[in-house]
Amino acid sequence: MKLIQLNVKGISFSETQTGAYALILSEIKGDRKLPIIIGGFEAQSIAIALEHEVKPSRPLTHDLFKNFADRFSIYVKQVIIHKLVDGVFFASLICERDKIEEIIDSRTSDAIALALRYDAPIFTYDSILKKAGFSSSTATGVKKFSEDNWIQNFVAEQNRLSEMEEDIKKLSIAKLKKLLQTLVAQENYEKAARVRDELSKRSE
Repeated sequence: MKLIQLNVKGISFSETQTGAYALILSEIKGDRKLPIIIGGFEAQSIAIALEHEVKPSRPLTHDLFKNFADRFSIYVKQVIIHKLVDGVFFASLICERDKIEEIIDSRTSDAIALALRYDAPIFTYDSILKKAGFSSSTATGVKKFSEDNWIQNFVAEQNRLSEMEEDIKKLSIAKLKKLLQTLVAQENYEKAARVRDELSKRSE
């Protein structure tokens, strides 16, 4: 399958959805872009890596990982976003130590945060870009969206899909467990923690 190299175009946040960020990746030889919903911590870490003049007083988690890996001569050679399942992207770190390559499973946001710190290339498959990407010609019906509007709508839609449809206190334990699995799969850990707390209360 054909691999497409991407770069990080930027991070967009929703003015109406608290804590929602869209990481925008852009293909280097083309105009398609790939939006990926990420959390606030990951957005901060990626933003710091993009802004070379900003240095935190203490290392962030991704900086700590790089310092640890560097100490043991482990290098991140590239990142591949290789799968998309139910709106969740899966990525791999291609690492090397003593000329031996290892493939490590990773959340996409973490993989990109590390790729930026190693100046490592980021790739995805053409099939994923066709499925989840967009370009300036993306349209719904006859109405064309500007890139910024498309991103805002994407963020809002992703958040709408993960919203709890009813008060969690009214849900059965079975439904709570299913909701918890869904939220964890979507990496929506803030809401997952609320569901977990409700399940803990009921088991007391």
